[in-house]
Amino acid sequence: MKVTVSRKAHFNAAHRLYRKDWSDEKNDQIFGKCNNPNFHGHNYDMIVSVTGDIDPETGYVIDVKILKDLIKTEIEDAFDHKNLNLDVPEFQNLNPTAENIVVVIFNKLRKHLAKTLDLEVTLYETPRNFVTYSGK
Repeated sequence: MKVTVSRKAHFNAAHRLYRKDWSDEKNDQIFGKCNNPNFHGHNYDMIVSVTGDIDPETGYVIDVKILKDLIKTEIEDAFDHKNLNLDVPEFQNLNPTAENIVVVIFNKLRKHLAKTLDLEVTLYETPRNFVTYSGK
């Protein structure tokens, strides 16, 4: 019997969407106001979901405290109140779109979870704009 355990989390971060190898005109055309050279910020919300079998001894799929601590150390501490382009090594050469951010979050968390557990991350850039990644 598979059960999904989810944890909501939050971080605030600034970013700029642009490609260094494109002209200013092309960056403006593709990314619009998100290409602001002075950056812009979002209040990101995310839902981290772990799916697996219930452990017959503990009754848990995963201890939510472990999941909470993992999200804090791997994501919130690394991203919160940061400029993703300048302060987060994963985005030094990766455009910090919502799509790329959710994949980075997934990869940072995935390596700490048992292989028997499935992971899915949903990242809300705004209340109406969100992306989901499950490693596929």
